[in-house]
Amino acid sequence: MLIDPSRKYRPFTPVALADRQWPNRTITQAPIWMSTDLRDGNQALFEPMNAERKLRLFRTLCDIGFKEIEVAFPSASQTDFDFVRRLIDEALIPDDVTIEVLSHAREPLLRRTVEALLGARSAIVHIVNATSPLFRELVLGMSRTEVLAMAVDAVQLVKQMTAEQPQTQWRLQYSLETFTATEPDFAIEVCDAVSAAWGATPDNKIILNLPSSVETAMPNIYADQIEWMHSHIARRDSVILSVHPHNDRGTAVASAELALMAGAERVEGCLFGNGERTGNVDLVTLALNLYTQGVAPGLDFSDINAVVRNFEACTGLSVPPRQPYAGELVFTAFSGSHQDAIKKGFAARQPGSIWNVPYLPFDPADVGRGYDAVIRINSQSGKGGIAHLLESHYGGEIGAEQLWRLFAETYLDAAKPWRYLDHQLFEHAQGQGIQLQIEFDGTPHELTGLGNGPIAAAIQALGSLGSAVEVCSYEERSTGSGGDALACAFVELATANSQTAYGVGMDGNIISASIKALISGCNRLANDTGILQHHSIKSAGLTQTTRQPQTL
Repeated sequence: MLIDPSRKYRPFTPVALADRQWPNRTITQAPIWMSTDLRDGNQALFEPMNAERKLRLFRTLCDIGFKEIEVAFPSASQTDFDFVRRLIDEALIPDDVTIEVLSHAREPLLRRTVEALLGARSAIVHIVNATSPLFRELVLGMSRTEVLAMAVDAVQLVKQMTAEQPQTQWRLQYSLETFTATEPDFAIEVCDAVSAAWGATPDNKIILNLPSSVETAMPNIYADQIEWMHSHIARRDSVILSVHPHNDRGTAVASAELALMAGAERVEGCLFGNGERTGNVDLVTLALNLYTQGVAPGLDFSDINAVVRNFEACTGLSVPPRQPYAGELVFTAFSGSHQDAIKKGFAARQPGSIWNVPYLPFDPADVGRGYDAVIRINSQSGKGGIAHLLESHYGGEIGAEQLWRLFAETYLDAAKPWRYLDHQLFEHAQGQGIQLQIEFDGTPHELTGLGNGPIAAAIQALGSLGSAVEVCSYEERSTGSGGDALACAFVELATANSQTAYGVGMDGNIISASIKALISGCNRLANDTGILQHHSIKSAGLTQTTRQPQTL
């Protein structure tokens, strides 16, 4: 049993916001996007990217449309420093893209950072230092006054160094690490001090980044904090308000959306939510969420499969099958009721009309996906899904009569080369025996087999002719009610080299239906794969491991 949480965790104290405005706002335009895949995302990998993989991902980010990309932490390693230099020296940065690099607020690190950027066309120097009480006291061992002085000194040093390199268009970003746990009055004091030190103006704006370095409260609390800062910061027209939500509570996307409603103009994150711990905000999900609301995101995910391939190849991570918009199965329905609704939605669509398909809030074609995998059949599927697949295959509507004819031709009337004639069961010491009468290519055979049930016995009987086939699954259904109802048996067979086929049998007697299903499966293996020939079936040592509890 869990301990009393009130004895271990303190609830987050929200900022006092008496007249919040963000709940009444809507997002009408995309934010400024900043990808930190090559810095925050890279440092979170078990095996960080080498230079070639980083360059491939950098080019992918440029192709998607990111205009600001944080490429490295050059003062942290020679590898990162060299990567920045390569981008600059080899002219690999598109003219409309600005690279950004991170540094802690310490003089040696800042000097190394500016050195890495020399000769760049445009660059953002990103200074970060922690401001919350926990970090001030436990990590830094500093007072509020000392933390404030460290921030201002760092900004002034960068301003001095960058003024000596006028060939580069310099911009400054300052991040209050652990902003969400920082006292609001101190957060404002630091922000106002650094914007004054930089000399921020409407033509020379400072980026003030307010990260949820650790997500510790609900998204609405973060939105309140952003709105409070938005309405209290000095020189608001000289500030770009940025957010960097992490995903510790699993709500980073919601936090980013509400923060934009609360006054934020810029969002930092990673593709598919990569980043430390549970990751950064997922920029793919966030951008396509805006797209579904009629807001042009300014990022191109029209070939989501290519983005996934490049991301996985560069990072060594896998995009989960249920990842929003990008996962393999996110546009796929298995449930029969879902399939029926989707089928009707596709049937009702008119060319050029607003997308309005049940259970599909997003058109797969907009990210380069087809409709072939929207409906897939499994044990939970129904006639609606089957009908949709048949219509897609045959190019038109399939009525009940035609659907039954196709089913019967495929499964029930597949009577070559095997044909069921009759059978008799008998008891024996180990279970059940069978005398099975069949035809193979028109020649009658009478076979005998033993097993723990009639299907196992029939498998052994057929096995007396040759190589192995086994039953992978077995199910039975009734086609109606009352004494005239037919039994319907479904069987999945597999050969020794893993070729599989399904067989179906119908009869007033469930044993006869089951044996017919077995013969149907053998015929489909023979006709579809050419594997089963005369003298090619033998016992697979079947034991009672099928899905139904009855004796086979």
